[in-house]
Amino acid sequence: MRETWRWFGEFDPISLGEVAQTGAAGIVSALHAIPYGEVWPRDTIAARRAEIEGAGLTWDVVESLPVHEDIKRGTGDLPRLFANYRTSLANLAAEGITTVCYNFMPILDWTRTELNAPAPRGGNCLHFSAAKMAAFEVHMLGREAAVEDYHPDALRDGTAWFDCSTEADRAELLATIMAGLPGAVDRYDIAGLRGVLDSYAGLSHDDLRANLARFLTEVIPTASELGINLCIHPDDPPRDILGLPRITSTQDDIAWIMGAVDAPANGLTLCTGSLGSHPDNDLPAIARAFASRTHFVHLRNVTKALDGSFTESAHLDGDVDLVAVIDALLSTQHPALPFRADHGHALLSDIGKTYQPGYSLFGRMRGLAELRGIIAALSASR
Repeated sequence: MRETWRWFGEFDPISLGEVAQTGAAGIVSALHAIPYGEVWPRDTIAARRAEIEGAGLTWDVVESLPVHEDIKRGTGDLPRLFANYRTSLANLAAEGITTVCYNFMPILDWTRTELNAPAPRGGNCLHFSAAKMAAFEVHMLGREAAVEDYHPDALRDGTAWFDCSTEADRAELLATIMAGLPGAVDRYDIAGLRGVLDSYAGLSHDDLRANLARFLTEVIPTASELGINLCIHPDDPPRDILGLPRITSTQDDIAWIMGAVDAPANGLTLCTGSLGSHPDNDLPAIARAFASRTHFVHLRNVTKALDGSFTESAHLDGDVDLVAVIDALLSTQHPALPFRADHGHALLSDIGKTYQPGYSLFGRMRGLAELRGIIAALSASR
C-alpha cells in the first residue's frame, strides 16, 4: 500500500516540505479554487503537479473532482456539466493523474457539530453530536419532520441544548456544520440553507440513485478510455441529513453503485471512518467484498454512541478493527493501492493553528506512523 497525504494547496498552512518529512510519498489534492462544474484547465493541473513534484512527491490522487449540485438534483444544463466533467478527466489523464475521488452527497460534504472536542489524553478531535444536529434541524431550521430522524435521547438532549444556547452558540454550530465544505464552496446562513434545501424538495432516495446512475453512464466510459479510476466516497455521516437522501452508506448501497455501471473504472474510496459510523457496517467484510473495485483508501477510526453520535478516535482506538481491514486489503489488493491517514487529532503545537478541520500535522503524522507499523507487521508475517 502506498502512503499518501491530503494537501489543500493554497488553502493549506502545511507546506509540501513538511509533508515530505512525514514519510508520505504521494499527495492527494485538488484545485479547490475552481467553482464546481467548471473545467479544470490542463495548464492549472500541470502547475499543481509541478509544484508537488518540486518537493520530491507525486500527485497520486485527486480528491475531489466535485460533482455539481445540478447533477445530483437532475436539473439545469446537464449536457454542459457532463461535458465539462469529461474534459476535466481528460486533462487530468494528460498530466498522468489516474485516480479521482468524488462524492454524491447533496449540499453538505462531511458533517460535524464540534471541531475541537477534547480528546481523552489531550488534544482536540472532531465530533458529531446527534443531539446538537437534532437541535439544528428541529429548532434552528424549523424542520419539524426531523423528529422522525433522531433517537429519542438525541431529541431530548437537543431540545435541552437549544433552550440553554445563546445566539453565539447557535452561530458557532452553523459555522461548524458548514466547515466540511472546502475551497470555493459557498457557506450558508440559515435562510440560505433553507433556500438550497428547497431546491431538493421531493427528491427521494430512488431519485438520487437515478441521478447518480445517469452521471456514471455519462462519465465512466470516458474514464475507462482514459485509464482513470473514479472512486466514490461514502456518505459522512452514513445517514440522511437535513431531510436529504444519502445513498452511499452501507454495503448494499455500494453494491448497487458498482452494479449501476459494471466497469472497473466505477470504483470505491473505502473510508473506514465514514462507513464505520454506521452501526451495521462490517468494515473487514466490506473491504473483502469490494477489493477489486477499491481504488483509494481512507483509514481512520470512530467511537459510536447509541443515540447516533460519534467521535473521531485515535487511529488504533475506536470501534473499527483497522488491523483486520488492512489485513483484508493486503490479502486482496495490489501493493500500490494509495491510502492516507484520514483526519487526525490536533496534538501538541497543532493546537490553536488554523488547519482545515481534521487535517492537522502532528495528529495525522501519528496516525500515519501507526498505520505504517500495522502494514509492516502484517506484510512481514505473510
